[in-house]
Amino acid sequence: MPRLISLLPVFAALTLITTNGASAADVRLAVAANFTDTAQELIRVFADTSGLQATASYGSTGKLYAQILNGAPFDVFLSADTERTERLERTGQGVGGSRFTYAQGRLVLWSPEPRLLDAPEAWLASDSFARLAIANPKTAPYGQAAQQVLTRLGLWVPLQRRLVRGDSIAQTFQFVATANAQAGFIAFSQLRAWDGDEGSRWLIPPGYYSPINQQAILLTHGEKNDAARQWLSFLRSETARSIIERYGYTTPN
Repeated sequence: MPRLISLLPVFAALTLITTNGASAADVRLAVAANFTDTAQELIRVFADTSGLQATASYGSTGKLYAQILNGAPFDVFLSADTERTERLERTGQGVGGSRFTYAQGRLVLWSPEPRLLDAPEAWLASDSFARLAIANPKTAPYGQAAQQVLTRLGLWVPLQRRLVRGDSIAQTFQFVATANAQAGFIAFSQLRAWDGDEGSRWLIPPGYYSPINQQAILLTHGEKNDAARQWLSFLRSETARSIIERYGYTTPN
């Protein structure tokens, strides 16, 4: 596991920083929590191929966006949606023309219990569970997608009292992995990186929720940082695309 440190006290409660030392970083990244495992491998390969060091701060897209608005010294934002990157570009806090989709996420309903989700829609509509985990739809795009699925099934309102909301998709995954919820809507990439019991899963049909297009943008803080531009070029490379797809995402042509 990577070493965890605080970048600044104001960020400590909101994000985890993966680094060999913040002062040594050539580029500072704000990364959506669902992309944690993928980003950690990308950072290692980027360092091996370029000799440059990247520091990544992980959290919900909404909270990272709020930190950027409040002056957090990030060079690049890897969002889990398009809404925040569009806003940053529109307001001038993101560099115009630098925004692109680096991954397309997939939503899965998962439980560590084998066969629990053999009939997933019937299970969701049943009274056989006490807690269902989702990410907070207000701050996490995967939470918004989960809300759309439950709304489509007519279950969003009936299940309110049984929903456990994670601040990020990473916390949502932990709720399920530690049995604080019997099942939960998580990112498929998290399950691909999971080395515990396979359990049971339902890979949600794409038509049940809006596409999760995850976009990157160069922030104005990193506009003159050549390492930040090199990171974005690397993120578009075939090497990076291969890693991203191996973790369960699709990538745009």
